[in-house]
Amino acid sequence: MVNVHFSIKRRESHVIVTLCDYELLGKTLKHGDIEFNISESFYGGKVIPLDNAIEALSVATIANLIGKESVQGAIKAGYIHEEAVLWIGDVPHAQWMRL
Repeated sequence: MVNVHFSIKRRESHVIVTLCDYELLGKTLKHGDIEFNISESFYGGKVIPLDNAIEALSVATIANLIGKESVQGAIKAGYIHEEAVLWIGDVPHAQWMRL
């Protein structure tokens, strides 16, 4: 079983869901001029099974995902298209918004 960091936040009319591969929390990724901080304040939260985190995407209006397990799980579940994934070095990142 794969565990990920998961959070769900409500902001006005939005439900923001974040998923982060377990080992990435707190790291800063660098690729060229890009520095991407995987902060505890944004991506931290509960550690839960990936399958449960993917299920929670069904209520999200905004989602932010970082890491191979998190992004691949969302792709398999049909939330993210492979071509919409951004790579920061060898780490995939994806965002989406339900309109």
